Amino acid sequence: MNPIVAIFLVLGLWPAVLLAQSRPIETVPGMPPVPDPRNVYSETAAGKLAPAVAGALERIYVPNRQSNDVYVIDPATMTVVDKFRVGINPQHVVPSWDLKTLWVTNNAEGRTDGTLTPIDPATGKPGKSFLVDDPYNMYFTPDGRSAIVVAEARKRLDFRDPQTMKMQRSLAVPQCAGINHADFSIDGRYAIFTCEFSKQLAKIDLVEMKVLGYLKLSRGGMPQDIRISPDGSLFYVADMHADGVHVIDGDKFAEAGFIATGPGTHGLYPSRDGTKLYIANRGSHKVYGPPRGKGSVSVLDFATRSVVATWPIPGGGSPDMGNVSADGKVLWLSGRFDDVVYAIDTTTGGVRSVKVGKEPHGLTVWPQPGRYSLGHTGNLR
Repeated sequence: MNPIVAIFLVLGLWPAVLLAQSRPIETVPGMPPVPDPRNVYSETAAGKLAPAVAGALERIYVPNRQSNDVYVIDPATMTVVDKFRVGINPQHVVPSWDLKTLWVTNNAEGRTDGTLTPIDPATGKPGKSFLVDDPYNMYFTPDGRSAIVVAEARKRLDFRDPQTMKMQRSLAVPQCAGINHADFSIDGRYAIFTCEFSKQLAKIDLVEMKVLGYLKLSRGGMPQDIRISPDGSLFYVADMHADGVHVIDGDKFAEAGFIATGPGTHGLYPSRDGTKLYIANRGSHKVYGPPRGKGSVSVLDFATRSVVATWPIPGGGSPDMGNVSADGKVLWLSGRFDDVVYAIDTTTGGVRSVKVGKEPHGLTVWPQPGRYSLGHTGNLR
């Protein structure tokens, strides 16, 4: 018998543990249920494609920040099959909550003419852009009623109609300089946003629509992407200056540890079976770094909270943002400072690349498994 099981049986605690693991999660109204409380990623497993993505082209959509365009890659042939102009400074390609639209966030840095460009996944073609102030990134409330436009330069979250992008309300987050990436609690009641330029996190109450507080990170640094653990108890926060991930107790809003990974830790992507976290280390501490840096991908085991593999980019590189293929076999990442996209074999760590536009950023892989999207480059559940 497993010694841990034996201890729980002796103490009479094992039934309580089993009950805690199986107890249904009480979600906010309108949010889809959590089928497996032990694994929030259970519905994003390989093969679990929703009816909403039937007919979607299998493509990689790459926003190029400096060339103001989107390149479209056919993953089967590893070739660019289309490209089109969008707005100024495209940052991310974001799947909508209902999985029917891909939104390009063009934040027009230092200007007031930011836009959101919709892409039809069935055709791979863009539609008419919406004028939206400073859309650096975008998420969706767990109930799907609002798009959350992350207005980074304004230190503000704008809640908008997810179809028309008409403003519903704004929430100022004044102490969160460089408000950037986010992830949501397992029950949908709160979100934690990273503050890239103030070395802290912001916790947002999505029910009362208010800022619950800020958490200054003990190692300082420059927090980037954030992802919840499969059981919902912890959040992992990539830190580009600390070269690793902070482990955060979400409910307590307190640090619970730190795991070193590699230079310029940036993007976080769960494996399709929910057991691993792929961590993109951009290879530089600079916002705009040099090409052929010490870029790599670290593979973290969720169960042990330890790095079990490190995959360097041959010849150097700058792995940044992206996601995992629908079958889980390939991790697609932009090479931010090298003007390429990497296709990384999730079994061997082998790397192939495709040349794209100038400064590729938050690419998305489409379609992806899952019932609904919480935003970013495909935070699906």
